[in-house]
Amino acid sequence: MGPGGTGSGWPLAGTLLVAVAASLVAGGEDCLWYVDRNGSWHPGFDCDFLTFCCGNCHQRYCCRDPLRLLTERQQRHCLAF
Repeated sequence: MGPGGTGSGWPLAGTLLVAVAASLVAGGEDCLWYVDRNGSWHPGFDCDFLTFCCGNCHQRYCCRDPLRLLTERQQRHCLAF
């Protein structure tokens, strides 16, 4: 079938589903050290199984919400700035 045919959205949806499932299974994602908005340094910490690092460049915590996930790559990007 050509573009836009029946099922054309499934490869993307399947990829997204696999990515979310992998992030949930991977749980225990580390929160790297960071500096908050006041300039205070906070050491890194580990999140429990089935939780991962959430938040932003200036505040981090462990959670189970994949929409708030802060990957280690994103955290390293924060450190560069």
